[in-house]
Amino acid sequence: MSATTFNVASVPQPRASTKEWIAVLAGMIGAFMAILNIQITNASLLDIEGGIGTGVDNGAWISTSYLIGEIVVIPLTAYFSSVFSFRRYILVNTILFPLFSIACAFTHDLGSMIVMRGLQGFAGGVLIPMAFTMVLTKLPKSQQPAGLALFALSVTFAPAIGPTIGGYLTENYGWQTIFFINAVPSAVMAVALAATLDKTPMQLHLLKEGDWAGIFTMAVGLSALQTVLEEGNKDDWFSSPFILKLSAVAVVFLATFIWIELTVEKPLVKLSLLKQRNFAIGVVVNVLVGVALFGTVYILPQYLGQVQRYNAEQIGNVLAWTGLPQLLLIPLVPMLMKRFDARYIGFLGISIFAASCFMNVMLSPDNAGDQFWIPNIVRAIGQALVLTPITAITTAGIAAADAAAASGLTNMLRNLGGAVGTATLGTVLTKREQFHSNIIGQSVTLARDEVHQRLDQLTGYFIAHGVSDHTLAAQQAVVTLGRLVKRQALILGFGDTFAVIGILLAIAAIALLFAEKPKGAGGAGAH
Repeated sequence: MSATTFNVASVPQPRASTKEWIAVLAGMIGAFMAILNIQITNASLLDIEGGIGTGVDNGAWISTSYLIGEIVVIPLTAYFSSVFSFRRYILVNTILFPLFSIACAFTHDLGSMIVMRGLQGFAGGVLIPMAFTMVLTKLPKSQQPAGLALFALSVTFAPAIGPTIGGYLTENYGWQTIFFINAVPSAVMAVALAATLDKTPMQLHLLKEGDWAGIFTMAVGLSALQTVLEEGNKDDWFSSPFILKLSAVAVVFLATFIWIELTVEKPLVKLSLLKQRNFAIGVVVNVLVGVALFGTVYILPQYLGQVQRYNAEQIGNVLAWTGLPQLLLIPLVPMLMKRFDARYIGFLGISIFAASCFMNVMLSPDNAGDQFWIPNIVRAIGQALVLTPITAITTAGIAAADAAAASGLTNMLRNLGGAVGTATLGTVLTKREQFHSNIIGQSVTLARDEVHQRLDQLTGYFIAHGVSDHTLAAQQAVVTLGRLVKRQALILGFGDTFAVIGILLAIAAIALLFAEKPKGAGGAGAH
């Protein structure tokens, strides 16, 4: 018996070659750049809006159009990489991605910016699931946790560092420069992939077998849904005929798409994968984590910009402390996964992430950049422990033949979760601000002595600072008090929004415990 044990233990574990690791690392550059470009414009939107001559109401389309392109193309990637060959498809999009990005810098109006950002997202969206697929197909099971950690670094570090890079470049060199940064990494990636990926023939006959009805209904449905999410809050949701019609389009087309995928012989998206317990739980947790990842990167810059009047670079400097610690922590996660159950590591990470959001619930006018330092460090620690174990749990039991389909579905739904979450959190913020404004407004009345005293102080202040007319000074005092009420209501609204993110993460943490323990080292998935 001891001899048998010795023989089993002495069997060498398969290891990925240097060539395979170079391919995987090159793929991670693409995933990182594609995800970075979702957020890189967030801190610089006001500058870009001014540069292309559009208003704040329409500026959101600069991010939305990119996200629509990305979300639509991710589930198409498995099919098109089979048709045109994995190597050819990823190389073409690696080249197109920086070209469309640079084209954005030369746009002069909103229409052309939306088109170029949409095409950039369509090229960039290909790079995310293909990087994920390479981890599952090119690395042996024992090394997959290390590959998944690299992918986690791309997915969590890129959104955190995006506004930092965008803000710095915008403040120092102009907003156009944020669209040039993709050129050099993409060139390195293209050379590395061309040298390491094996050439395989195209299978153009698969175009005849394509699920074109599924592709069409999904593209229309997801585009309509994303537009509803982005424009809904601004147009007061279903009181707008435009939002109402677009919602109907989204529901009809997405329902038709799901029906097609469940009945067609060769579906575009293998929804049958959701029958696997770990994959289904992993996808749900991924969506909720996507809401939190994108939501925190959306809400915190909004708070710093609207309440504390930070510029793009200052906002980026605050967010950097969410990203930088992850560079140190994420590479350690595979070692933890060898010692501990991936479910418990993921549960701990999501719980710490949730705790960081709850730390921001009790906001006050004194909460500025310095006060977010500790919550951001805590969030970085939590995020570092989240994605690698979740991905290992989700992919446990996924066959190698289904890796691309599983990758497309997982990444699409996480990004869609981020889009839905961002829109929902924007609505939560608006509604809670209105609620708190009404509550505070009921207390701030002229019937109260404290209000009279405060107005007298403000009136005196304006008279002392050059307003000679007492009536005018009194009017300015009332306006100033109104602004103070609005600011306080806004701060309380932001606190409530952080609470919502924390609650969603708590649900995700509990859901993860219902998954089965992944088999093998780190639970990276059996093939």
